[in-house]
Amino acid sequence: MHRLLEPKLLTILREGYTRRQFYSDFTAGLTVGVVALPLAIAFAVASGVKPEQGLYTAIVAGLVVAVLGGSRAQISGPTGAFIVIIYGVVQQYGYDGLVIATLIAGVLLILMGLARMGALLKFIPLPVTVGFTSGIALIILSSQIPDFLGLDIPKVPAEFIAKLVAYESSFRTLNPYALGVGVLSLLIVAGWPRLTHKVPGPLVAILLVTALVKYFDLPVETIGSRFGGVPSSLPMPRLPHVSWQLVQQMFSPAVTIALLAALESLLSAVVADGMLGTRHRSNMELIAQGAGNITSAIFGGIPATGAIARTATNIKSGGRTPIAAIIHCLTLLLILLFVGRWAALIPMTTLAAILIVVAYNMSEWHSFVRLFRSPMSDIAVLLATFLLTVLIDLTVAIQVGVLMAGFLFLQRMANETQVSLVTDSLRDREEGEARDISKLEVPPGVEVFEVYGSLFFGAIERFRDAMRLVEKSPKVLILRMRNVMAIDATGLQTLEDLLESTSKSSGTLLLSAVGPQPLAAMRRSGFLDRLGEENIAEDIFVALARAERVINSTGDLEGTTGND
Repeated sequence: MHRLLEPKLLTILREGYTRRQFYSDFTAGLTVGVVALPLAIAFAVASGVKPEQGLYTAIVAGLVVAVLGGSRAQISGPTGAFIVIIYGVVQQYGYDGLVIATLIAGVLLILMGLARMGALLKFIPLPVTVGFTSGIALIILSSQIPDFLGLDIPKVPAEFIAKLVAYESSFRTLNPYALGVGVLSLLIVAGWPRLTHKVPGPLVAILLVTALVKYFDLPVETIGSRFGGVPSSLPMPRLPHVSWQLVQQMFSPAVTIALLAALESLLSAVVADGMLGTRHRSNMELIAQGAGNITSAIFGGIPATGAIARTATNIKSGGRTPIAAIIHCLTLLLILLFVGRWAALIPMTTLAAILIVVAYNMSEWHSFVRLFRSPMSDIAVLLATFLLTVLIDLTVAIQVGVLMAGFLFLQRMANETQVSLVTDSLRDREEGEARDISKLEVPPGVEVFEVYGSLFFGAIERFRDAMRLVEKSPKVLILRMRNVMAIDATGLQTLEDLLESTSKSSGTLLLSAVGPQPLAAMRRSGFLDRLGEENIAEDIFVALARAERVINSTGDLEGTTGND
């Protein structure tokens, strides 16, 4: 097995695992397990599924990723990033649709890891990630308003604007007890870290507020009143009824789930590396996340990925190996088995308060505001991704955001590409030139063009426009390419067309100072054979000397023909 596709757990066990390390990991695992408990329940409820399904996900997917993962301290489970996509799928296609989407996403993640795509995901532009993350945060915040205020809405609409309209029309049903309990929960969750980080604020809020609601018998909705009892065991593995039509419908959401899982898990792994001074194996992490999501779906869970906040908590608590993540899963399993039934007493407004804080933390509003100092193209991508996430659909937002960013980048690159006619003012801009180029003379009948930037499909029109500056076809056309770093298939075809047109007019095309990538591409495509290696010059001096020989030989031939 290649080391880059080897689980970190195996590497650590091979290196030697000490009792002292186990004690540190054990303590961290217990801590992060307690932290994960309220979050797993809250994320499941907000996603439109049963509360215990969040626990199933944290236990099963978290365990698989811990065993197979490529990061030393990654904690995986349900996260806020998935709430929007899960809720939409469940509302439209039911839980079986979500299971199929999660299974497809798991397979896609494994294929991405095997294809070594871990390093490519870092090319998702920042405006896209900040745009959809902020959009998700706003949707999470808006979806918690009914529970936080205790509004009586039989079915909350999925669309953002429709939600706001429903809230406005139902505001008269506000439950002051729910609002009071929600505000108290919010103050505890937000303010508790100022006192101590040893006990998580969400857990304190759940324990304290649930006890108050139960003791005073306050008329607020709880998990039990909405969902019934919470099981105290893991479900048996099962697969849904699969139809080809449903698979086709779920493929697009599955791609979004896979992309989100990949981005979140690798970002979390990078954060862990920064805190520990280690280096994760991105492709192995993708494979592990894929296997974790497949297992989660089979055991009645929801999509999972690396959780940044829980990973950071794990590291701060002393977790240094995947053993800590395994302990975290076992802690949640024991809580489910022995304390799970008491989860039915948790007020819904308390879960809403927890998610409001989560939404605020994931909103990245600092980054959102800071990006408004960026170029207008980046601002356009940011706003488009954000608004599409909120108003249309997360899948559409990511697709449009990536496409916009790609096209705008290509436009930027095309604008950077310049083609200039330099025959009459040939000057070398490089310092340290071995020979003085200012004294060079360009023979009559020779035209020299200099290309700056990449010669790719986005810049070809500029190249063609520059070529039209030549009123009459020269005997020798020199393209100076010392500043061309890359060329693509469209650029090669353009050179082919230029070679053909030059040959038709009995001229010669010379290329000067061709870089490694363009030269390799020319050789691979066969263009170099058609051009002739003698027409590739190492610099402008050699190119002009070659041009002079070509003109002289052409003149001699013309003179001979005239005498005949």
